[in-house]
Parts: sequence; C-alpha cells; structure tokens
Amino acid sequence: MNCYRKFAHIYDDLINKDIDYHTWSLKILNLCRTFNVNFQNYLDLACGTGNMTEKIAPYFQNSWAVDLSSEMLCKADEKLRNKRLKTNLICEDISNLKLNRQFDLVTCCLDSTNYLLKEESLRNYFKGVFNHLNPSGIFVFDINSYYKITNILGDNIYTYDDEEITYIWENYLEDEIVDMYLTFFIKHQDMYKRFDEHHRERAYRCHTIEQILKSCGLNILGKLDNYQNKNITDISERIVYIVKKYK
Repeated sequence: MNCYRKFAHIYDDLINKDIDYHTWSLKILNLCRTFNVNFQNYLDLACGTGNMTEKIAPYFQNSWAVDLSSEMLCKADEKLRNKRLKTNLICEDISNLKLNRQFDLVTCCLDSTNYLLKEESLRNYFKGVFNHLNPSGIFVFDINSYYKITNILGDNIYTYDDEEITYIWENYLEDEIVDMYLTFFIKHQDMYKRFDEHHRERAYRCHTIEQILKSCGLNILGKLDNYQNKNITDISERIVYIVKKYK
C-alpha cells in the first residue's frame, strides 16, 4: 500500500485546516493532571509529521515518537528541531513495539488505530502499549467511529481545490474496511504534478475495541466525543479513549 510517502510533503498544509491540535493537546494535558500522571516520559504513536508531539513534548522531560513512514518522520524531525525539541524518533510498526522502556503518557491520535485492519494486529498493539505503559500512566487514543467509516467515508467521493493543491478522494467500503484512493495535483511553477495514495481503515465497533482492551489488561477510564467533554452518541464521528493498566 502506497501510504504517506509523497503525501508527507503536503500533509500539514491539508490537515491543519481541519484538525485543532492545540485544543486536542490541551485536553490530553488536562487528562494527565486529572489522573496524576508524572510528566517524565512521553510516547507518541503513529506521530506522522509530529504535530501532537510538538504540542505535548515540551511538558515532559523526555519524549519519543514512532511512525511507520520514514518520510513522515523526516518532516517531524525538521519540525521538532526547529522548535529545539529533543525527541527520539523511531521508525517502527505500532503493532510490534519494542522500545525497552515505559512511559507515563502514550498517545495515538487521528484515527491511526483504524489503520490496523486485523483484530490480531489490534491486540498486539494494545499488548505493546500495556508493556510500555507505567502503572500510573495513561494511554489516550482515538478512532474514527463505526458510524463515520460506514456512513460518511464509505462509498463516497470528496474533492478539494485551491490554487496550490487539488485532490479527488474516492472511497469504497467492503467488509467493514474502507479503501481510500486519493489523487493529488500539486502546483509546481506553471504546471501541476500528480501523485496517488491508497489508504485503508477498518470500522471497529466500540464493544470490539473495549473487549480487546480488557483482554490486554487495560482499563477504560473514560470516553470522549472528539476530545470534548461530551458523551458518545450513535452519530459521534471520533471517539477518544482514556485507559490505564488494571491494578
């Protein structure tokens, strides 16, 4: 699957128009204070270009960030260096974590969990988090809801156009997996360059997520609607989980 390669170079231009990382990070930091988390070691999983890492790392003494895309990590490295943030960047699959240390806060934001298409991969991911989470630490992650993937993303076409970037986003839903085919046209001098991306996400029902979390020794402290203090509904699009190890 061709995923997050050339896209890394325009990712921030697109995502920052839709995602309020500032508000999300403030909520996560407040959760840390609510649950008496030590601001010592922080791990950001599927960090992408480091947008969440950049916001949260300054509050911790040490920080690590993991992503499977070396191209995204290069962008993250540039961004974090410009902010003079010393962060350990690691190219690794989040369903096969082997960092040999534990963390007080682990995050995995922007529906990266949905990219794990098999329950076995999801289970390995949660087991990895369990192994890397301090007993008093918390794990905060979000998913695109079953409703969003099956009713909003699935079998729909979206387009975007401005003076610099144009894209066509075509989705096909089958067996709870949405295949997303994106065609980009990027302006370069007096011409446009084309590249294509293919992304896949699985729609997980909450009871599946929660059953696997419990089987991996992780206790759900709370659930939020899109990083806000709102209860989850049948039409919530982004569901945020706050979990920690069972005592």
